Amino acid sequence: MSKLRVLFIGGTGVISSACARQAVADGVDLYVLNRGQSTTRPLSPGVRELRADVRSPRTVRDVLKDLDFDSVVDWVAFTTEHVRTDIDLFSDRTGQYVFISTASAYQKPPARLPITESTPLKNPFWQYSRDKIACEDLLVSQYREHDFPVTIVRPSHTYDATKTVLSGGWTALARMLAGKPVIVHGDGTSLWTVTHATDFARGFVPLLGHPRTLGEAFHITSDDVLTWDQIAHALAAALGVTGNLVHVPSDAIAAADREWGASLLGDKAHSMVFDNSKLRSVVPGWRAVVPFERGAREIAAWYLADPARQATDERLDALMDKLAGSAGRTAA
Repeated sequence: MSKLRVLFIGGTGVISSACARQAVADGVDLYVLNRGQSTTRPLSPGVRELRADVRSPRTVRDVLKDLDFDSVVDWVAFTTEHVRTDIDLFSDRTGQYVFISTASAYQKPPARLPITESTPLKNPFWQYSRDKIACEDLLVSQYREHDFPVTIVRPSHTYDATKTVLSGGWTALARMLAGKPVIVHGDGTSLWTVTHATDFARGFVPLLGHPRTLGEAFHITSDDVLTWDQIAHALAAALGVTGNLVHVPSDAIAAADREWGASLLGDKAHSMVFDNSKLRSVVPGWRAVVPFERGAREIAAWYLADPARQATDERLDALMDKLAGSAGRTAA
């Protein structure tokens, strides 16, 4: 039986690098097309690297030459323009095109839980999510009208050691270490699902080349659901401190910082619990195995290992001081 030949566009991000490692481990003949500029996550041994800028279709064609693939996965398509370029490039080169969408495309606020793949796509709060929805709509129409072999995958807050999960990045962790108030949106009790990149990868790679995925959408998330307070306390514990949490309404955060607010009102402010039954129907036995407490220790260790990773955003730090002062109360 011949190996699957797969092309990743991107391949050095949080999710894509974990999937690249898993694909190679599973015996996939993996090509990665990118600009070769990432230093945080080098490509895994065994990956065939192609250097080109996907935003320049002519250079992509020059690099690909006569290669074709069982699957093409675009990790860096965010607009319909990006997707149209992919359709033009790969319609005759692949048996499957995997679009990486987002679970933030699901209805906000959700009318019911848990979220399934049939939950409506509607996000009036976040342009990023609306752009992904538009990409999905375009690809579904291409599948229906022209048999374009699309599979849609929707991650939800997938992380590795380099991503703090809590809003604010290292700035939030530095505040924990300094004993300063740490902002948690809402009252800290809304439910959230975080997924380790290695768990995502084990669910994702078996979808590649799978004939029953064409025309379908899947989300891949952990079944480990935490409150935002639990997430913050797990990070504090991993740092060896006690978190001093201050609850601030999401609307107040949005009024103070538009970008932060969009990510809250368009996603994190709403309880999100997922049903992964559809994924398990084609990847039997898959389950997420990394609890966030373990992931939090990985995050703390990664940041603390190198002072160069500990860059504090002074503007955000000052904003957090202001929000904490206006809240005027802390939670245990």
